[in-house]
This record gives sequence, C-alpha cells and structure tokens, in this order.
Amino acid sequence: MTTAIETTIAAKTEHQIPGALLQKRVQVTVVGCGGTGSAIAAGLPYLHQAMVALGHPHGLDVTLVDGDRISRTNCVRQPFSESEIGLHKATVLATRINLFWGLGWKGVPHFVDESWGHETDILIGCVDSRAARNAMTRTPAYWNCHYWLDLGNNADSGQFVLGQPENQRNKALDLRLPVAPELFPELINAKLDKKDRLPPCSALEALERQEPFVNQTLAYQALAMLARLFRYGRLSYHGGFVNLRTGRTTSLPVDPAVWERIIGARRDCPGAKACGRNISLLLS
Repeated sequence: MTTAIETTIAAKTEHQIPGALLQKRVQVTVVGCGGTGSAIAAGLPYLHQAMVALGHPHGLDVTLVDGDRISRTNCVRQPFSESEIGLHKATVLATRINLFWGLGWKGVPHFVDESWGHETDILIGCVDSRAARNAMTRTPAYWNCHYWLDLGNNADSGQFVLGQPENQRNKALDLRLPVAPELFPELINAKLDKKDRLPPCSALEALERQEPFVNQTLAYQALAMLARLFRYGRLSYHGGFVNLRTGRTTSLPVDPAVWERIIGARRDCPGAKACGRNISLLLS
C-alpha cells in the first residue's frame, strides 16, 4: 500500500542520467586547480572507486587543467608545499593522485581558452573569475559535454550547480537542467570582475579574505551529488548554496517552477547581491 508520503516522494521531478554514462569510461575535465579545484581533484578518486565497486564497468578518466603555478600564498589554503613552489598545479595534483591511487589521470598545464576542444562528458569549472567562466562557455568542450558542473565562492559562501548545456547532446531533452549562468547571468559577466577584490598577496591576507574550508565544503557537497547521480541514476536536486557564516545549506531542486522564480527574480532584481540574500526564499 502506498502512503501519502511515498506518493509525495514519487511525484517529485527527478533528473535521469544519460544511459551512456553508465556504460562507458566517463571523461571528466576539471578546469581550475586552486582551492576548490584541488579539493574536487582529491575527491574524484573516491568517486571513481565507489563507481567501480558498485558495478560501473569503467569509472572515471580525469584531466586536470590549469596554467597557474604554485605560489607561496597557495601553500596556506591549498594542498601544496613550499617544495612545489613554481611548479604547475595541474601537473603536481595529477602526479600525486596517480602515484597514490595507481591511476593514469592527466594534468594539463594550460589555461582554457575558446579553442579548448578536449572531449569530455562532465566539465567541472572551478575558476576564480567571471571572465574565465565566460570563456569556458565558448569552448568546443562545453558545447559537446553532457554536463557542466560549476562551483564558485566568495569569503564564506558559495554555490555549485550541475547543468546540461543547450548543445547538440542536450537541446532535445524534455527536461534539461539549466546551467549556472542561465539562472544567475552575473556569473559570466566579466565586467563585474573589476568589482571583486584582488587576489591576496600574503598568507595572512589570504586567510582574512576567505574562511578556511569554504572550498572543501563546496567541493564535497558537489562530489556527494555526483555520487548519488551515478549510484542511483537520478537526482531530485542539481546544486546547492552553502553559507558558512550562518551554517545553512540550501539545495537547488530539479523543478522548472523554481527555475522560473529564480530567473524572474534575477531579471527584476536591481542588484545581484540583493537577490543572493533572498535565494533561500526563492527556493522555499
């Protein structure tokens, strides 16, 4: 006998994973290997192991991409040591992961521009500027992937959004997950980068400008979401918003009505910050 609670759960809108991703080696590209990207990279081997243990035939094949070199400041909030200063982040992380886990993942020490055409199924963006995020949306990789998972944060809060670009793979879907800039257009407005604070120039300043663990919190929330997607083949949410100052986490449901409320509010709102403060109301 079906209870009222079970009926409510069954009635929820859910996203279904493309069947092909349950049969093939899943190509993942992580763009940006800083605070959030390095945390994503460190967690992906666990996701790979879990997928294989649960019966996925191949698991993940990951490429880490970042043209940045390790600086002394990076050694405070990011998993790099002073002995690695001057080396490329992507290469160091890939080498470290491969040595520990016995994998053959790749590190590419280049910045992604509009010519980046690396074939990928899941594109994960962990970049630190709107201009870089904007550039990702114009790459062949973006226009051929199944999913774009975008993560971004400020001093003590941030968001992660899993979307399906309106590309050749996804444009005919009945229920396509909107990508982050469709819900929050300011995320790719490069003009707003000028208003952001400049990167910190000292270790102390790095800690004063950003709460410890905000990157890792976002990364592991996003990884847990991907784990559910591959384990159960479906999701009832496709992102979330984390605030370490208040200790609150709000999920982004797979719900066209909610998407319309967000898009409408962002369109009518006089400023992105004002809308951001009311995101919990939009999702309630």
